[in-house]
Amino acid sequence: MSEIIPKDLIKINEPMKDHTSFKAGGCTDFFIAPQNIDQLIRLVQFLKDNQVPYYIMGNGSNLLVRDKGFRGVIVQIYKNMSGVRIEGEEVWAEAGILLSTLSTKVMNSHLTGFEFASGIPGTLGGAIYMNAGAYDGEMKQVLVSADVIDEDGNIVTLTNEELKLGYRSSILQEKKYIVLSAKLKLKKGNIDEIRERINYLTAQRKAKQPLELPSAGSTFKRPQGYYAGKLIMDAGLRGYSIGDAQVSEKHCGFVVNKGNASAGDIIRLIHHIQNTVKEKFGVLMEPEVRIIGEE
Repeated sequence: MSEIIPKDLIKINEPMKDHTSFKAGGCTDFFIAPQNIDQLIRLVQFLKDNQVPYYIMGNGSNLLVRDKGFRGVIVQIYKNMSGVRIEGEEVWAEAGILLSTLSTKVMNSHLTGFEFASGIPGTLGGAIYMNAGAYDGEMKQVLVSADVIDEDGNIVTLTNEELKLGYRSSILQEKKYIVLSAKLKLKKGNIDEIRERINYLTAQRKAKQPLELPSAGSTFKRPQGYYAGKLIMDAGLRGYSIGDAQVSEKHCGFVVNKGNASAGDIIRLIHHIQNTVKEKFGVLMEPEVRIIGEE
């Protein structure tokens, strides 16, 4: 791998608690953050050719690695791949840019339509992968197309329709494509109104969500016809803990790390919530957080 990636970018036996918002979990055999798209493409092809297990991550805001760790390579697309170009109402950005950073950049260009994403704790690539959304907005509404690496290692452009964006889903999850960059279409707006909307949504999040503790955001997808947080609250699980993993007392839709939770604590709590809600209400809770690693 050192022929493709400089040795100083290859971390061995790297603790993934240092790279995930849950601040929990085991180590990965190798952790690599490519500096550019060319390195990423060559690295992924090398891993495929040599049948090395790998996982692509963003900034770790929706990921949990089991305590026994990940046998293979975790590749991070984040800070090194965060370029942006804005021309009129069109925005081109690399997959590693944080949504909060991109939100500020488009606001400063007097563009509206992306305010919903300002507080989502993730990267653009991750947001497209799961069609992230909040406050009546979602990526599907603003995305024109995305450049991806397909399963054969080719760079292809997929349109909004071809990405098959649904509720927290996309074709990327089925095909294991990797997002490199994307084009968004927004609208000209009033910068003061845009800033006011972002400030309002930020205040709403701070008031309602346990942002002061490590978590992966909303732990569960919204079951059709229900709200995940209300189901968990009505099941009597507010504040329920296993080890240092806890159902947030502030918002029951969040599992939080009170201090030294292991990945196992968090996973056991997720399973307990699923079992309790299924038993009481007959509703299957599907985790939104992605759990990987050796069982």
